[in-house]
Parts: sequence; C-alpha cells; structure tokens
Amino acid sequence: MQADRSAVRALALALASLLALAGCATTAPPPAPAAPAAPVPAQPEPAPAPPPAPQAVAPAPPPVQPRPPAHPADLVLAYADRVRGMPAPELAQEIQRLGDSGYAPVRALQLAVALGQSRYNGNLARAQSLLQRVQQDPEAQPLHALARLLAAQFTEQRRLEEQAERQAQQVRDNQRRIEQLNDRLEAVRAIERSLPSRPRRDAPVATPPVPAPTQSSGARGAPPRGGTP
Repeated sequence: MQADRSAVRALALALASLLALAGCATTAPPPAPAAPAAPVPAQPEPAPAPPPAPQAVAPAPPPVQPRPPAHPADLVLAYADRVRGMPAPELAQEIQRLGDSGYAPVRALQLAVALGQSRYNGNLARAQSLLQRVQQDPEAQPLHALARLLAAQFTEQRRLEEQAERQAQQVRDNQRRIEQLNDRLEAVRAIERSLPSRPRRDAPVATPPVPAPTQSSGARGAPPRGGTP
C-alpha cells in the first residue's frame, strides 16, 4: 500500500509539473521590444556624371585682314633692286619709258635710280635734279629721307667719276708727252744718221824731245871773262 501511494504521489507530482510548465508556456509574457537600431548615416548622393566632353572642333580661321598699302619708299627700293642688274639696252628703254611719263614722286625717284645705274655723261646731273624736285614737293613728305640719301650717294658717285676722269686725262696727257719726246728723239737720231761720216785722222808721230844744253858745255864754248880772245 505504501508503494502504491508513493507511485501515485510521484505521478501526481509529474502531472503537476507538466501542468505548471504548460501554464508557463501559455502565459509567458510577450518579449521585450528590441532596442531601436542606430540610425544608418545617409549615403551621400552620387555626384552627377559630368556631361560628355564636346568634340573638338577646329577653330575657324581668323578673317583675312586686308594688307596695308605698301610704303612709297618700299616701291622705290624694290625698283632699285630690279634695275640693278638690268642690261644697258633694257635700262635705256626703262629710262625712256619713265621719262615720257608725267611727274609723280615715286616715278621721279625710280627714274633717278635708273639714271644713276647708267654710265652716260649728264645722267647723274639729271638724277640730282629730279631728287631736288622731290625734296621740294610737300606732298612727297614720306619720300624726302630717301631722296636725301640718294642725292648724297649720287653726289659722291659724281665726285668719284670726275676724279677718275681727271686722272685718266692726266694719264693721256703724260702719254702724249712721252710720244712727243719719243718723236723728237727719233728725229734727232735720223738727223745723225743722215750726216756724212768724217774721215778718221792718223795720229801724229811723236818726235823725241831735243835735250837742252848743259851748263858745262856752255862754259867751254864761251870765252873766259876778263881775258883776251
């Protein structure tokens, strides 16, 4: 009997334990609310993608600026370079062409340059006259400096040519005097050749000198002083 009671008691305890566990399971309090999570830092918005690079376009060429008009002095210098090696016949035609044209400052300087290139007498004087006219022209102010330069050059050239002409004249004069002296010398030689040759004279025979009388011989021949003959 004691054993049955112990078994029943144990069974009752087991049932009570099971009931207690089941009650606890059914009446378990709701879980505590979870702690709020830390705020996640907001991610920065991505930078907008740069716009696509425009395609390289070749720059438009700058507008062509009109060339400024050439300076009048440049025209004269270019003309001087052109006529510097011009043959004499073409240079004469150029002088005639410019001389037949009317007066203009640039044309007058070009004609003066052409005249200075020639070697005819009087052309330098004509060129200097043209340069003086340009210097006196108030409308040719841009060409005055060049006209003065050319005038100084032609003055020096004319002086050298006159000096060379004087030296050449002196050489011609000296050559003429030498020729005259040679002609006179040749004339004298011709006169000498035309004279008859003189005969040669023989040299005289030299005679021996006569000895002079001595004092002793004279004493013997002379009578004694104070005596009778």
